[in-house]
Order: sequence, then structure tokens, then C-alpha cells
Amino acid sequence: SSKIRNVEVQSADGVAVLEDCIGFSLTRTISKVEEKLKKGVLPDCPDDDIIPRVGDEMGAEAQIRLLKAKLRVTQEDLANVVFECRKKDDENQNLETRLKDTEEENTRLQRTISLQQSQTEKYKILSQEANKKTEGLQQEITALQKVLQ
Repeated sequence: SSKIRNVEVQSADGVAVLEDCIGFSLTRTISKVEEKLKKGVLPDCPDDDIIPRVGDEMGAEAQIRLLKAKLRVTQEDLANVVFECRKKDDENQNLETRLKDTEEENTRLQRTISLQQSQTEKYKILSQEANKKTEGLQQEITALQKVLQ
């Protein structure tokens, strides 16, 4: 995701151009293809479908226009994917923040529960001691009532 953050999408002649740190130059690649087409040398890619079979009958300029149109569509798709990746990255950051906050809240609540449980145990012990004392006092009262009668 940090790699996506470093990607820049620029526009050249109405065509989105992806620039990254690898050193790949789309403009240079297009220039090389244009030079080969001008010289009449087509790339050796018989199986690729970038230029349909009808492309053999097309002139060099028509092929360049076709390739540029396909390139433009591909770059627009790439720009959309980069945008979606950035959006997802932002969403992930938000979710990570929420998760961290939730974990901190959970830790705080666990401490509170632990404290309350220890206080509950303390009060149970005090209650038991008070009950024993009460029983002892009740026995004393009963004994004193017998003495008085």
C-alpha cells in the first residue's frame, strides 16, 4: 500500500501516464514503437491482439492512433485502479485506527472488570464477617434474655 502512495498519475496530451520509481518511461517506449512503425518494422508479436488482423492493412499512422486509443483506455483503467487502491488504503487506515481504539477500550474495560471483581470479593468477605458477628450478637442477646427471665 505504501508503494501505491508513491505512484503518480499524470496526463500528457489527454492521456493518463503512470510514472513510478522503476525508471520505466512510457513516453520513451511509445517513441520507440513509433520509430519502428515509421521504418516499417512492426514488433514481433504474432500472437498478441493489440493490433487486430485488419491492422496489417492499416497505415502506420492509423496503427499509431489505434495504439494510442488503446493506451488511453488502459491508462484510464490504471488511473481508476490506482484511485480505488488509494481509497481502500484510506479505508484500511481508518479501520486500523478504529481497531486500535477498540482494543484500548477493551483493555480499559477489562481493568475495570478486574477491579470491580476484587471489590466484590472484598465486600463478600466483609459481609460474611458481619454475618458471623451478627450471629454472635444474636446468641449473646438470647443468652442475656434467658438470664433476665
